[in-house]
Parts: sequence; structure tokens; C-alpha cells
Amino acid sequence: MSADSKDRLEKVQSILVTQLTTKNNRSPYDKLEDKFSLSIDYRPFTEVKPVLAKDFRKQKIVLEEFTAIILTSKSAVDHFFRLCDEMRYKVPADIKYFCKSEAVALYLQKHIVYRKRKVFFGKRVLDDLKPALLKHKKKDKFLLPCSNFGGRNFASFLEENEFDFKESIMYLAASSDISDLEDVFYDILVFFSPLSLQSLYDNFPEFKQKNTRIAAFGNSTAQAVLDRGLTLDIKAPAPESPSMTMAIERYIRKTLEVVTK
Repeated sequence: MSADSKDRLEKVQSILVTQLTTKNNRSPYDKLEDKFSLSIDYRPFTEVKPVLAKDFRKQKIVLEEFTAIILTSKSAVDHFFRLCDEMRYKVPADIKYFCKSEAVALYLQKHIVYRKRKVFFGKRVLDDLKPALLKHKKKDKFLLPCSNFGGRNFASFLEENEFDFKESIMYLAASSDISDLEDVFYDILVFFSPLSLQSLYDNFPEFKQKNTRIAAFGNSTAQAVLDRGLTLDIKAPAPESPSMTMAIERYIRKTLEVVTK
């Protein structure tokens, strides 16, 4: 069934966001909740586990060799500095940080004195960061901390452009136990990664979409939804709705148009 079908534009009363959110990130959802009298819950479908120092050593990564770190998420930040502490490696003050977004860059303040460091960041995606990376290509040796699912788009770019770099698994992403949701139903499920969708099936192998609307953020998440044979009702970012909350609001307004006709 097409996501554009009027049969999919049913009233929305409940939404499950499949990740935890900070107070700031929650604010747009709170506004949605108030504006349309919704019930919105937050439940992480995935969890992050640390790679222990003894397992990290098996990767034969010598931290002292690197002059630049590429950080694609807050988890990458936390686990890079965690392993540095466990390895008793003091991160040099002159090391360069290349962050996927400003949010990730600002998160560095949890671990370093930000204003005294060399920090470069993009807006949200790899393309934003490419100019800064290419500018330092010949000067630095790069370390790319990642999960067991890897940072393939970054690694592919670095390989294609012949950077001196190494990819290192510093944390493990796994499905959470959400089996207690078996008899709980939501009008919209909101996914932000292919792994969160995988978690749904790890917990409920016989999941049937039926009237549940599915929202996906990012192309890889959207493709994972389609690969499962599911109907993708809401996709973000899009030109008319760059954020997930905007995409959900746009969908809800469409449902209201159908109901009032």
C-alpha cells in the first residue's frame, strides 16, 4: 500500500520515539504533544556497550601515532576518551578533532577545554566536513572511532581519497530488550537507524505493521524500512520538513484534512 494512500491517513493519538532524548531535543516533541493532544513516549531500541581495553589492544591501534580524530557521534566521543583513560594515554593538546556536527563538537566540552583545541565540524553530514578533511589530508594521520557497524561512509571517503587513517571499533551497538512492549501499540513508530528497526524484529520476529505508521530519519533508515517490505509513511529530512518533528506534524495535518472532509 502506498504511503500516500488516504487509507494510511488515520488519526494519530500515540507516538513512540525509539530513542531517548535530551531535554532540549524533547522540546519540539513536547510542542507536538500539546498542539495535537498526543501521547508521546521515548524508549531506546538499541544500547551501546563498551569495547574493553583488553579487546581494544587486539586491534593493534597505537594511539600515540594519530594527530587527528574523526568523531561521528557523542558515543564516539565518550568511548574514545574512555579508552584513552583506560590505556593511560594523555590526549595531546594539539590533536585535531573533526566532528560530524556542531552538536558533536560542543559535546567535546565534556572531556576537553574546548576553546584551547583545534576543532572542525560540519552541519550534519559527511559532505559538510569534506573540505576541512581534505585540507589536512597530507598533514595528519586520522583515527576513526566507530561501533561494530562501522563508519562506512566516512571510511569509504578516506579510502577513496587515500588518507592515512585507521578505523577502530571502540563501542558495540546492540538491540535492547523491549519485549515488555509486546501488547503495547502506537499509531506511529519513529526510527533513527537501521539497527533500531532490526531491534524491533529481534524482539518481535512476527511483527506486522497493519495500521501502524512508520517514520524514518535518514536514507539508510528509510531503505531499511522498505527492505523489510514495510510502508514508509513519514520520511525526514526532506525539503519541506528537515526535522522529524516537522515531518510528523506535516503528516498529522494531512490526516486532519482527510478527517474534516
